[in-house]
Amino acid sequence: MRRELESLGAIKDGFAAAGFVVAAPLLAPGALTRLDAALAGVAFGGAGSRQLLDHAWCVELAGLLRAHPALAALLPADAAAVQCTYFEKSARQNWLVAPHQDLSIAVARRVAHPALRGWSEKEGGVFVQPPDAVLARLVAVRLHIDDCTLDDGPLRVVPGSHLHGRLDADGAARVRAAFGETACAVAPGGAVIMRPLLLHASSKSRGQSRRRVLHFVFGPRALPCGLEWRCMR
Repeated sequence: MRRELESLGAIKDGFAAAGFVVAAPLLAPGALTRLDAALAGVAFGGAGSRQLLDHAWCVELAGLLRAHPALAALLPADAAAVQCTYFEKSARQNWLVAPHQDLSIAVARRVAHPALRGWSEKEGGVFVQPPDAVLARLVAVRLHIDDCTLDDGPLRVVPGSHLHGRLDADGAARVRAAFGETACAVAPGGAVIMRPLLLHASSKSRGQSRRRVLHFVFGPRALPCGLEWRCMR
């Protein structure tokens, strides 16, 4: 037990410093097969959707992830699943993403408050950029359904960049030059667990395989500034 606690402590410390960790498979092959069947029943427009938590199977999966021993130490004690986005990259649907931070959250409605900015609407939902203190409490779990090799346009992250807060273009370039990038190859059922303020990017896929990801966001149940989550599971 002591060795297990020390191991969990090391993982937690590493996550705090780097802002990310690549987890070994969290789902068994049978669970992946069932997940594949569930996704086949969803009508996606384009390369994905931001509203997967509207589906019962996704809510169940969020609960399984939240309770998983590999994630429990990295999530807030009162963590709730507040968003799940689906991405699919393939030879047919291929794109690159420049280095950026995830600054917006999905909320129930617009609120007039001076600390809120960057209001937008996506897929009929309302999004806003909350104060940095809110973003710093969020944890994203990018669950991979397929094998993601270095040829499949994996996530590239800048270790430790989340500790520099919200970065403008010049600041992001300086931090990226100082700390470099790490490419995150992930096995089927594995995940990249990360802070949304971590600088991250991805290249186009060079292969012919699919790279499907369920990007869960976990956060505190209560929000400041009069905000409420669009969805909380």
